[in-house]
Amino acid sequence: MNIFTSNAAKQRFIALCALGAVLCAAIGFAIGLLWTGIRYPMLREPGFQQFAASYDRVISDYLNGAEPKQLLDGAAEGMVAALEDPYSSYMTGEKGDAYTQSYEGQFYGIGAEIRVEEDQYVISGLTKGAPAERGGLLPGDIITAIDGQAAKGKDFQELLALVRGEEGTSVVVKVVRGSDSKPIEVSLKREAIPVHTVTSKLLEGGIGHVTISRFADMTGEEFKTELGKLQQDKPLKGLLLDLRSNPGGLLKPTIEIANMLIPDGKAILDVVYKDERQIITYKSRQEKEWTIPIAVLVNGQSASASEVLTAALKESAGATVIGEQTYGKGVVQAFKQFADGSVLSLTEAQWKTPGGAWINKKGVTPDHVVSLPAYASLRPLAIGTAMKIGSYGEDVHTLQLVLQELGYGPAGVEGYYDEQTAAAMKKFQAAEKLESTGQFNDKSGYQLLQRLREKLDREDPQLLKGVEVLKGQGA
Repeated sequence: MNIFTSNAAKQRFIALCALGAVLCAAIGFAIGLLWTGIRYPMLREPGFQQFAASYDRVISDYLNGAEPKQLLDGAAEGMVAALEDPYSSYMTGEKGDAYTQSYEGQFYGIGAEIRVEEDQYVISGLTKGAPAERGGLLPGDIITAIDGQAAKGKDFQELLALVRGEEGTSVVVKVVRGSDSKPIEVSLKREAIPVHTVTSKLLEGGIGHVTISRFADMTGEEFKTELGKLQQDKPLKGLLLDLRSNPGGLLKPTIEIANMLIPDGKAILDVVYKDERQIITYKSRQEKEWTIPIAVLVNGQSASASEVLTAALKESAGATVIGEQTYGKGVVQAFKQFADGSVLSLTEAQWKTPGGAWINKKGVTPDHVVSLPAYASLRPLAIGTAMKIGSYGEDVHTLQLVLQELGYGPAGVEGYYDEQTAAAMKKFQAAEKLESTGQFNDKSGYQLLQRLREKLDREDPQLLKGVEVLKGQGA
């Protein structure tokens, strides 16, 4: 009797324990599902079941096979593309790395600028003191191979990927120089090559012309350095800040520059996040008073961070803005890089000027509207295309307009490469000490572009107006 009772009690106890375990497991499973649903809200979406089923079907049944990562990367790209936001994107692998590196202050390479000329890769410039210059390479050298791989047949990005690499690694560059048919091989070690975004020039009358091409990691420091160079001998009388065709970039260096030029405590911008759940107001933290008159040059390609700085200088520092209506990018992106190098860049906020104006799709209006000459807006010359007597079309017409602007007209029947066009081309080639074939080629094209740039530099009405304004303010 006692034994029976003991066994029955034991069985009930075991049954209760088993039931408790099942209940605990069920509760744990339910909590796990709830937690997963909270952490991954897409799992609660009905459409996710279709996505999961499609993924499984492709992996198991697609005839040619599929890589899981490739499918998931494609899904992420498609998801962000579905936003139809021109500023939001998902970039996989190397594209993501390239995106982040574009904002860094340096890359690792040999310090040689390369251009395509007559289907050849030609060194067009060298970074002073960099491996390419120290190794004896010269502008005009034609690159024929990188690490034994022929340059011919590779696109520009492929060649660039071969030249760049990890710091301290070696790369063998083979070039042909001038008429010497014997190739030259040079072994170089890759080094950090600085990316300069700020340049400066002292104009007559003590006016400093500072150009910012984009806002990258080191742009604030570069700006400070260039100002120091300009003021090395005597104080500046005026600052002409050139932000034309500056596409923007990082906010941090933009704020750093604003802090140098805008009075302490004055507003720079407000960044407003979704549903106004967060508003960040940036105000100047100027350490040293800036008393020099400022004029800012802008055009229709001045966007994003360059518009932030332009509006802040105009509204909080009394700067005069000259040029054309800016692009009108008044939204802010944040980017996150994942372990595999992929990057999600997402529009997360919009910003307004110190005066409270939203500039998205509107832009900043100049105080003085000044346009560039018509030739500054010509379509690009058809570098990489051979043109001769008998050629016709828009590329020929562009070439004729450039020749005429440089004083080598009349250049023939519009859009038709005739004897008159060839004669104008020969005249230009002779003046530039190029082979006078009368035909358009890459060498002639690059020289035409260089001379057109020089002409615009001399006649730049926006810059001249900026100088005039600053001089009128006591510069």
